[in-house]
Amino acid sequence: MNSVFSTLLLCVTLCGDATVPADEIGSATVAPTPDLKIHKVPDSLADFQQQFSQYTAVFGVHVLATGAVPTEKVRHVAAVLAEYLDNDEDGVADDPKVVEAMAGRQMGMILFSSEREMERLDRSGINQLGYHHLQGQFAEETKPRGEFDATIEEVLHLVTTGYAEAYPRIFGPRPGTELGDCLDRARGGRFGSVPRRYPEKAWFHYDDRSCDYSCMAVEYLYWALTSLLGAQADADRARQISNEWQLPTAALVREKDPWITALLEDPRYHWATQLPDGRYAPVDSAAKKPQHDEGESRR
Repeated sequence: MNSVFSTLLLCVTLCGDATVPADEIGSATVAPTPDLKIHKVPDSLADFQQQFSQYTAVFGVHVLATGAVPTEKVRHVAAVLAEYLDNDEDGVADDPKVVEAMAGRQMGMILFSSEREMERLDRSGINQLGYHHLQGQFAEETKPRGEFDATIEEVLHLVTTGYAEAYPRIFGPRPGTELGDCLDRARGGRFGSVPRRYPEKAWFHYDDRSCDYSCMAVEYLYWALTSLLGAQADADRARQISNEWQLPTAALVREKDPWITALLEDPRYHWATQLPDGRYAPVDSAAKKPQHDEGESRR
């Protein structure tokens, strides 16, 4: 289920079609092991300084927050992002290609205390920047007591965008990619918009009519991966999401949807195998991880 904010700003484009050519991804500077320390917004991001006062970076991916967001929640979002990108917590990004795509395209999380605060955002300065993907989140939905932590979803949406840029023919959120083919199976057909009624064979039936095909693909990948990682398995949680997603456990995903299972568990792509918990504690490694197979060439 989408948070209100991600419905409004899912992988938002703030400045048209600004992006980094695929053949320039490798030129991005990838930061060292994240320390998750919160700083003021650096002068290199001066156009953000009016709206945001808290900043950290995770492997070169930005995390910005207004002053009204508790610092511990900013750090939690950054830690979950670090865990998705460095799931074995050895201090090195699991898939450099994905991190380079995210850093090269200046992707980031932007955090507000509430929807009301977000609506007051002055975008006039931000629109002049070369930003393409900024994923929003509210403090009130970040690690709320006794409720599902939306950070697991919102941060994964941003990471999914990184995978789509790094592996466009595999994880591109459009018809004809491997992810798109999986989505079509899960929805019981290829639908450009929400159908009046989903086929009975469908196990993913998201009904937000503002969510186009690309949005549906991102939401579907969220449900599939987090179910494989155990985030949706609680009986109460499974009931809450049953109108949208019918495979809340890893066993059900593997049984009903072996196609997305194979894609998300393919070692070439280094998706998370452990659910992030916000307690990122990397162990320094003297040796870098060996390079993995490319999986597909950039284009």
